Amino acid sequence: MHLDTIRPILSQSPWFKSLPQDIIEQLVTAAKLKRLETGQLVYQKHDLGDGLYCVMSGKVRLSNVTLEGKELILTWMQPGNWFGEISLFDGLPRAHDAHAETPCELLKISSHDFKALLVEHPTLYPHFMRLLCQRIRTTFSFIDETGSLSLKGKLCGRILLLAEGLEHQAPIENGTTLRISQESLALMLHSSRQTVNKLLQELQAQDVIQVHYGQMTIIDYMKLKTLCQI
Repeated sequence: MHLDTIRPILSQSPWFKSLPQDIIEQLVTAAKLKRLETGQLVYQKHDLGDGLYCVMSGKVRLSNVTLEGKELILTWMQPGNWFGEISLFDGLPRAHDAHAETPCELLKISSHDFKALLVEHPTLYPHFMRLLCQRIRTTFSFIDETGSLSLKGKLCGRILLLAEGLEHQAPIENGTTLRISQESLALMLHSSRQTVNKLLQELQAQDVIQVHYGQMTIIDYMKLKTLCQI
């Protein structure tokens, strides 16, 4: 992947675009491209933080495994999404697993290069604090969902989050298509595929979404957003 191809993908992130231009150049220069096949491990829970990653193509799945051996999907990282920064700041092991959901290309900035960049440019700290705060806000919204929303409301919220991306970098319009299986949605919501299928059919009957095999299309964005509150 050429630098001219990398920059437009990185620019999909509002957070990345807010960085000073000289810092952007140094981050891109320090990064190495890593290719993974479907199912390959990026890093495992309890691993030491080895670097900061950004998805260039494909999709990365962040998840944990319960004591019963069931995978609980936290979210997916899509092109333009950065991840892996928390362990670089607190020095603690990884808190989740990261796998290639599809064949993907990642940019990786090693922990050594990342720390050296922070030493050279301490003004970077506020920018990364903003990225961490975005993560905290997303976590709080998940906690709110767990305690206050119906399963249907949680489902609508996850559909919106996946369509927008963690940094809300993708503008949502009627007709936006999201590629995700019903099994994957069920794992995210800690529910069964049958229950999720029933709720998706309800949303389709309300002309909110159109369900296809392995994907869905948002028909009425505003109605979907309203249903996130119930």
